[in-house]
Amino acid sequence: MITFDQLANRWKLRPIRNCPGRFIIQSLPADMTLREMLGSETEIQTFKVSSAKDTVLVAQVAGGGMISYQRADGTHLHTLNTADGFERKLHDLGIAI
Repeated sequence: MITFDQLANRWKLRPIRNCPGRFIIQSLPADMTLREMLGSETEIQTFKVSSAKDTVLVAQVAGGGMISYQRADGTHLHTLNTADGFERKLHDLGIAI
């Protein structure tokens, strides 16, 4: 299983303000999918939640997880999260995995 540290070392990250343990992945093409980022072996779940206007894609990794927002225009906003940040944001979104 891919790890938080491997992913954190792969891309430039920007901390999300007032969200400890959560980072926006920068310098990626806007149309890059979570599947392209993580490969075929990582399970990705898709959710529609009332608190997010975009489709939410979730993938658990060792030491944390990815939460990506797929916009209606096909672009994505990808976030990398420590274990605590991942758990907290999933709870905020009302997602149980």
